[in-house]
Amino acid sequence: MYFLMILVFVIGYLMIALEHPLKIDKAAPAILTGVICWTLLIIGQEVLLPSHAEEHFLEESLLLHVGEIAEILFFLMGAMTIVELVDVHGGFEVVTEKITTKNRVRLLWILCITTFFFSAILDNLTTSIVMAALLRKLIAKKEELWFFAGMIVIAANAGGAWSPIGDVTTIMLWIGGQVTAANIVVKVFLPSVVCLLTPLLILSFTTRGEIESPASEDSEAGHTNKVSGFEKKLIFWMGVGGLLFVPVFKNLTHLPPFMGMLLSLGVLWVTTELLHRNKTEVHKDGLSVGHVIRKIDTPSVLFFLGILLAVASLQTAGHLEQLATLLEETFGNIYVINILIGLLSSIVDNVPLVAGAMGMYPMSVYPQDHIFWELLAYCAGTGGSALIIGSAAGVAIMGILRIDFLWYMKKISWLAVIGYFAGVAVYWLSSGF
Repeated sequence: MYFLMILVFVIGYLMIALEHPLKIDKAAPAILTGVICWTLLIIGQEVLLPSHAEEHFLEESLLLHVGEIAEILFFLMGAMTIVELVDVHGGFEVVTEKITTKNRVRLLWILCITTFFFSAILDNLTTSIVMAALLRKLIAKKEELWFFAGMIVIAANAGGAWSPIGDVTTIMLWIGGQVTAANIVVKVFLPSVVCLLTPLLILSFTTRGEIESPASEDSEAGHTNKVSGFEKKLIFWMGVGGLLFVPVFKNLTHLPPFMGMLLSLGVLWVTTELLHRNKTEVHKDGLSVGHVIRKIDTPSVLFFLGILLAVASLQTAGHLEQLATLLEETFGNIYVINILIGLLSSIVDNVPLVAGAMGMYPMSVYPQDHIFWELLAYCAGTGGSALIIGSAAGVAIMGILRIDFLWYMKKISWLAVIGYFAGVAVYWLSSGF
């Protein structure tokens, strides 16, 4: 069963990668992979688990993982609803009206730098959702939209790596005491900048021309015409403020981030109900949360659920822990280990990989703010950009914009890998080798 789980995971992964040739929505193989892996784990529990394991260990472990996954899914759904609500109110026009350039290179720099700093303040997942909505307002052609979105993934992950609240893995290391907030900013900021600037500089010499903006959609224009300038700006700034409030809420209450996201959504929901309470049903229907929430891409949420369930099964069975041990025994060098962890995080989720590393290396071996932890934060945060399903930001944008897995591998992965290794080199030089 142990090796069968790996086989099922690989087959499911290939079906996700070949979504377009197979003409099967990626959510279907993801859900099947997650369920089958857990089924195999349950069937083979007597082989996989030590004899002293409690009878219901796997059931409890599954529920624990489902709870953690639910936090991410509720966070994602809340953020997507807020973004869609701002969109139907025409709120993104507040930003798009100020972006007047049609030059591909100039626009790429503006969007990527904005994403880089926003993901450090919010987090890479929320930022990618906001930027995906913004890109749809700016770019018409599908492949050009995908290309900009791919660079947004690189920028969001690079921006999240140097902030203690920018990525789940940096949050884990910060809360676990492996890194301090000030130190992670000082030591990882420059490598993260280089991780983004390297592909941007390459594209500055290879990309030419101007983008084509999308034509105004009648349906969206109709909703926008029902909204006053005051309402448009109010919902935009409340939406942005609500997203920015999430990390503040977490730090103040120590509740999971999805609670802050739901609080922001609830406040925005009440606000829109009050704003449109005197309008006719026809006029306010398209502007309500009840209407907007139906526009959320449910298959993408199920895809996320399936992928995380599959990875959780490998973590529970011990595959990832054994992988971390194998890396240590084979290489031993902290740079090589972290580089490989970063690249592996583009295949399996970076959270269990980082959790495995934290469990393998106690603070007595690598004390707080040791270069191992700093490099781990950078590598685990940015390495996922090598594949579009290697990070939460990539999964979100893939679902929202329907980006093809193989297309991303051909057009974006090589840029992400070059930036990744450039950042590692800068860290190596800046840390005194």
